Amino acid sequence: MTVKKYKGAAGGWGSLVSTGKHLFHSENVAKNVLNLLKTNQDHGFDCPGCAWGEEKKSDRFKFCENGAKAVNWEATSRRLTADFFEQYTVSMLRTQSDYFLEDQGRLSVPLLYQADLDKYVEVTWEDAFKLTATHLNALEDPNQAEFYTSGRASNEAAFLYQLFVRKFGSNNFPDCSNMCHEASGVGLKKTIGVGKGTVTLEDFDHADAIFVFGQNPGTNHPRMLHTLNHAVNRGANIVTFNTLKERGLERFANPQSPANMVLGTSTKLSSLYFTPNLGGDMAAVRGMVKILLARHEIAQESGQQVFDVSFIEENTTGLEDYLAQVKATTWEQIIDQSGLSKEQITKAADVYQQAERVIVTWAMGVTQHRHSVATVTELANLQLLFGQIGKKGGGVCPVRGHSNVQGDRTMGIDEKPTEALLNSIEKAFNFTPPKTRGHNAVQAVEAMLRGESKVFMALGGNFAAAMPDTEVTRQAMSRCELTVNIATKLNRTHLYPGKNALILPCLGRTDIDLQQGNAQKITVEDSFSMVHASQGVVKSDIREMRSEPAIIAGIAQATLGDSPVKWLDLIKDYDQIRDLISQTIPGFSNMNERLKEPGGFYLGNAAAEHQWNTETKKAQFQHKPLPESIVSATQRALTKNPVFVLQTLRSHDQYNTTIYGFSDRYRGLSGDRHIILLNESDITALGLTSGDKVDIEALWGDQIVRKVTNFTVLGYDIPVGNAAAYYPETNPLVALANYGDETFTPNAKSIAIVISAAKKPEPERIV
Repeated sequence: MTVKKYKGAAGGWGSLVSTGKHLFHSENVAKNVLNLLKTNQDHGFDCPGCAWGEEKKSDRFKFCENGAKAVNWEATSRRLTADFFEQYTVSMLRTQSDYFLEDQGRLSVPLLYQADLDKYVEVTWEDAFKLTATHLNALEDPNQAEFYTSGRASNEAAFLYQLFVRKFGSNNFPDCSNMCHEASGVGLKKTIGVGKGTVTLEDFDHADAIFVFGQNPGTNHPRMLHTLNHAVNRGANIVTFNTLKERGLERFANPQSPANMVLGTSTKLSSLYFTPNLGGDMAAVRGMVKILLARHEIAQESGQQVFDVSFIEENTTGLEDYLAQVKATTWEQIIDQSGLSKEQITKAADVYQQAERVIVTWAMGVTQHRHSVATVTELANLQLLFGQIGKKGGGVCPVRGHSNVQGDRTMGIDEKPTEALLNSIEKAFNFTPPKTRGHNAVQAVEAMLRGESKVFMALGGNFAAAMPDTEVTRQAMSRCELTVNIATKLNRTHLYPGKNALILPCLGRTDIDLQQGNAQKITVEDSFSMVHASQGVVKSDIREMRSEPAIIAGIAQATLGDSPVKWLDLIKDYDQIRDLISQTIPGFSNMNERLKEPGGFYLGNAAAEHQWNTETKKAQFQHKPLPESIVSATQRALTKNPVFVLQTLRSHDQYNTTIYGFSDRYRGLSGDRHIILLNESDITALGLTSGDKVDIEALWGDQIVRKVTNFTVLGYDIPVGNAAAYYPETNPLVALANYGDETFTPNAKSIAIVISAAKKPEPERIV
């Protein structure tokens, strides 16, 4: 483990050097240079990384460091064949690191698990489809199957997938959205009637202030730094609330700026940077509103106003109850829970009040707590008080993770479909889809554990690594009669097969997808509801790989025959799939023609047009109290030791569960992922020193011991009582039942833990 404080800004030469390193590691340098030049460009492919939007300018590079890592990681020249599995049993592969598994290269042939050998062997596509269909059609009830989806699936693949599953008879769509931004959708629908952000990328060019909550764009969506950089350079203020001090929100050197690169200069991004306690964002915002409400009441005495009263009267309901809740919230509660002083919160309120146009943006630091829905509604309440929804340069902006995670939902990947969607499917395809609510990700694991769900199919992703309660999730998958994984690379999920298991190799974003000799394009939707085309640009060695739409169509044809569509005919030309989307999904009429527009087309947002799709047909202020505490009294009663609140997070060499390497450059850490970050005073109080080995145990109270061992404790700039560690290494600490109110999203940012000196020597870790 190496600890070396990083002195540079985010971006800059460090970013370029890292990009070059990963370019050479791909062993596909010449082709990947071309790939990078075509990333996020017209007539190119959408980055397989994050869902940040694309600037309209076409005369500049449109990839970031982590986007380059994603491209190079996918477009490696290494190929993983059946010969590899002759050398390794599944049990042997379980001892390897996640980095090792994916670094072997691209899956290139369909694989079947043979339990007697504990190995995967090559199988034909025809036999793979037949085996899948046999298991599905043998089920007593279609709801005995779980159909998982990763956010990287295209709109075309997601649409076919949901159509196939609903014709099969189920709404069981556990999805990666269940693990991240579910609270954003639920909270925004409650308040403004639309579960998406209301801003476009252009709005950032007009905002006077941008309030950033619970996110680390320097690692998770680095192109956002360019947007924030532009905003600061024209005079906007950025106010950040994030438990850790992240370099990407402190200073940024634009790799495309000659001045920054030659002179070594950088831009200070955050004018104010606050480090609240984990789970304390709602309290911080409540404090801002409390201050602004007091000012509004004073202003009213002289006929003035602080809030946008005309907007509130015309567009909202529920204000009286909300303001009563604000007044009932004490400053003692706010300060204790937020970890911020009244003076700090007042400074944030000052910036907010002085700005005419404000964007509030957040990510999983807000959405992975028990009270996340309440936090999202609190953010929306703040914006409604000042009429910021639908204002140019103002609005709400939940920053999604994986590219097209938002599009998958739009296409109907949803375990709780709307009546409008089901009616549209019935009208377009002449069958009645199931109306019973299906399983989300947590419910899917529970059903597999009970033996009720017997088939698990995954369209991408790494379910066994991404889900909480790691051992429980793996047990659940292993109890299935059949597991099917559509994937580009080998990952942890494939090593916990059911009694029968298939791995089906698919094309990636960078690959040319030829059908009937013609190159196909797919589409994606970004965080700003922009839909645009993506098309692989470099011919690569695809072996037996097939596209995601082609694999889904093959499974559907084997299972359902030509019902309700001729599945295999659709694959000949993806325009046909988009014609069906146009008939079925609102906002996609004339889709093929509209895709010809530079940059694609905007789906629109009803709330941004002040059309409120709520029960009252107005935006609705929500009036939730602050949570009593982040760690419950019941949890604290389980131990006499100091209790910490842990958040799981990514390293800089990581995207979701994909590990590109072992350098967390901006945090100054490298060489090991088994670490936990604490405030230096907490380390001292525990009788430890930075660098000591510790065991970490979660407090939940269900008699199950959830512990990870031999982690290195390191001092870091983090509030007292808070802790941070990487996932998926610490996912075993999150109980399956530890999820958010009104969502089933794992509370991965508020895990109650105790820390003790390690009781056994550190095992050798295979890197």
